[in-house]
Amino acid sequence: MINIFRSWIDRYFADEEAVLLALFLVAGLIVVVTMGTVLAPMFASLVIAFLMQGMVVRLKQARVPHIVAVTIAFVVLVGMLAASMLVLLPILWHQAVALFSEAPRMLTEWQRLALLLPEKYPQLISETQIEQLINLAGTEVGKFGQNILTFSVANLPVLIAILIYLVLVPILVFFFLKDSDRIQAWVGSFLPKQRPVMSKIWREMNQQIANYVRGKVIEILVVAAVSYVSFVLLGLNYALLMALVVGLSVVIPYIGAAVVTVPVAMIGFFQWGWSSDFFYLLLVYGVIQALDGNVLVPLLFSEAVNLHPVAIILAVLVFGGIWGFWGVFFAIPLATFIKAILNAWPTRDSEGEEQSEMQA
Repeated sequence: MINIFRSWIDRYFADEEAVLLALFLVAGLIVVVTMGTVLAPMFASLVIAFLMQGMVVRLKQARVPHIVAVTIAFVVLVGMLAASMLVLLPILWHQAVALFSEAPRMLTEWQRLALLLPEKYPQLISETQIEQLINLAGTEVGKFGQNILTFSVANLPVLIAILIYLVLVPILVFFFLKDSDRIQAWVGSFLPKQRPVMSKIWREMNQQIANYVRGKVIEILVVAAVSYVSFVLLGLNYALLMALVVGLSVVIPYIGAAVVTVPVAMIGFFQWGWSSDFFYLLLVYGVIQALDGNVLVPLLFSEAVNLHPVAIILAVLVFGGIWGFWGVFFAIPLATFIKAILNAWPTRDSEGEEQSEMQA
């Protein structure tokens, strides 16, 4: 047993860079698990900096000085945040409050429909089971209402965190864009001068992660905009709120689309019942999801490494459990990163093959 373990160590950790890379990965995992919440503003700033970097590069290609290009990108970012806070947020809040106020009527309608099931399908479900489900749903709705009522007091730290994000994130984005070369040089000073494996992984992942972040944000905006226009034309209540939910659902591949189908279908059903408008809504929603999965995603992520759906779902579950929202958002690039590491990891066998090829 010891010989097997020793041979495994000699095969995968014979190279000094492999040992150093393993230590970096373990240290990074420990930092994310223990301080992921504290460092969340910095991670959010890195994501936004990736998004704004394209604008800075294009402005510099037009012979705009670096500091001026960074300032223009920063002003655009602040303007977008201000527009979101002053225009979109009040509308979303109004629709969310209206939806919550209408929840009791929806619950009553759901109870009426649920009580009809034992009459139609007595072999499958009984009145006692329906009553238990209704009581459970009423209890959960009551807890949710209490949480809403106590939001301003119990969730004061959350409000403070939001204010910190609004002030701190734009400042961090500005300095990430302004001093990106200096930051990369500073990080590189702690690494070995000869690092072919790390350089290969960095070259492979730098462009892919940047493209993924930009592509994912574009996908969210396109899906949300198309959903909003479609819902407005259909006359669906809470169109902006539902469109935002549908747009954010693309962050979680496969799972998000399936989960968001439930609130969209429920809003349509309680508004129209079993009518043609309800089925038109389901048809339009299905078309949007089909176009997103078969047209938009291949167009935006054509250069991404192909991952099996099982690997994507597993990455979402694992990284989401470790890192919350950011783990879900970066599940695909993190899975791609792991795949790149496994492909580039130096082994004694691969080194022997390279030497034999050079001799040949």
